[in-house]
Amino acid sequence: MADNKHREEQLCTLEKRGNLFILTLTGAGEHRLNPNLLSSLRSALSRLKSDPSASSSALITTAHGKFFSNGYDLDWAQSSEPRLQLMSSSLRSLIHDLICLPMPTIAAVTGHASAAGMMLALSHDYVVMRRDRGFLYMSEMDIGLVIPNWLMALLRAKIGDPRAWREAVMRAAKLTAEDGVRMGVVDSAHEGAEATGAAAAELGEALVARKWDGHVYAGNRRVVLREVLEAIGSDESVKKVAEDKARSKL
Repeated sequence: MADNKHREEQLCTLEKRGNLFILTLTGAGEHRLNPNLLSSLRSALSRLKSDPSASSSALITTAHGKFFSNGYDLDWAQSSEPRLQLMSSSLRSLIHDLICLPMPTIAAVTGHASAAGMMLALSHDYVVMRRDRGFLYMSEMDIGLVIPNWLMALLRAKIGDPRAWREAVMRAAKLTAEDGVRMGVVDSAHEGAEATGAAAAELGEALVARKWDGHVYAGNRRVVLREVLEAIGSDESVKKVAEDKARSKL
């Protein structure tokens, strides 16, 4: 890479530190997933993938402020079906990029990760989380949305216990880091943002030290997550939300 640090309209930064790439959602806002932010993240991953050292590195994704990501930018998206389609397609493309990335990936969650924001975290191979602030929260039950099939496919791939699905999805529980560890959603819990970042870096270095071929790693990940890759090709919920919105105006 020509520079160690790249910026995408200040929405995210990509920095290389030794064997690790650090992708950071910048600023103190909610990091709502709209097409601008999603495009910035995909652009960063594209640059990362083209780096000659990519297949012998690891990725850590984190965020500034009290939110990892508060999910879709619904105020923007629900104004029209094309916007919903664009936002859903952009997120599914980002998740596809993460699944196909030729290196181990770690989400360092130091704030709230809600709905699509939680899915962004779970799209990584590992999740480490701050224990003293932040929740993992599937908010769909509370805000009246039906979860699309592709999202449930990802949840099933990442959460092995059906009782944990019920807690996360059907009860819309706000899961702390300790809850996440107990339920197998989070790999480790840490005190504060700095300790969480340090734990992610330590894990990343340990994974890089195995000297795996990143392309083989990505190939095996694609096999493990084959059903997710098949499911993210479409989102039946977009049309349903648009139809419900149209009926509400009658």
